[in-house]
Amino acid sequence: MTQLQALRGEPLLASPATARQPDPAPDRGLVEEARRRLLELISTGTLRPGDRLGTERELAIQLAVSRSTLRQVLAVLAQSGIVRRVPGRSGGTFVAHAKVDRDLSVIVGLPEYLRRQGFLAGTQVLSATMASADEATGRNLAIPAGSLVFDIVRIRLADGTPLSLERARFPADIFPGLLELPLGGSIYDLLEQHYEIRPVEVVEHLEVAEAAADEAALLGIAVGAPLLAITRTSSSATGHPFEYSYDLFRSDRTCVTFRTKAQRAEIVRRDSTAEGP
Repeated sequence: MTQLQALRGEPLLASPATARQPDPAPDRGLVEEARRRLLELISTGTLRPGDRLGTERELAIQLAVSRSTLRQVLAVLAQSGIVRRVPGRSGGTFVAHAKVDRDLSVIVGLPEYLRRQGFLAGTQVLSATMASADEATGRNLAIPAGSLVFDIVRIRLADGTPLSLERARFPADIFPGLLELPLGGSIYDLLEQHYEIRPVEVVEHLEVAEAAADEAALLGIAVGAPLLAITRTSSSATGHPFEYSYDLFRSDRTCVTFRTKAQRAEIVRRDSTAEGP
């Protein structure tokens, strides 16, 4: 650079020999080898679910690959759900948690689901109050709107991490003293032990919802993140509904299983009543 160029602040054009060349495409063999080694660290427990991986530089040195190769490895693992990448200063690349399989074909409390799949179940009770049933609650519990119900809001944890936010309502006249019982475990177990009532028929509706600000804060996810919303009505052996719940599951930690037997069923159109004979 000449003195005149320096005074003017003019850029110095790099010669073809010194100009930065684009990184070469990563070798597929190197990508696969690095992917295998990283998977081995995860499968052996050296890296556990929720752990944050080191910086690109540190991880590239550990795996003895270039950073461009490492980026391709992380992209492949993120696409398959093995790691998750969080943008921002406090973000990074984390080992993803295994997903909880929520099987809607069997009637089991969530803690039992988690134990069967090797997760440590936990619960945070946010509130447990007596309230008046709104119209939707009254309709689903077959009680008049305004009737007293127990309203219980809890966060369910899997391996110490929030999995779902649930709100369950129960008729107060059927379960006197329910709020005095420990609500940190399975409510189904409590109802069977203390009131001899257990779910025999459960109707659940599954939808996709976006996390509101308060829901996102409680579940540790971003606002607007997708949630699996399950509305549930449980009935006893007498056919009387006793539970009306609304559960929000983190979609990044939950998958849903349906089991259906091959059986012909008549599909009734919504406008069938408007049609003539």
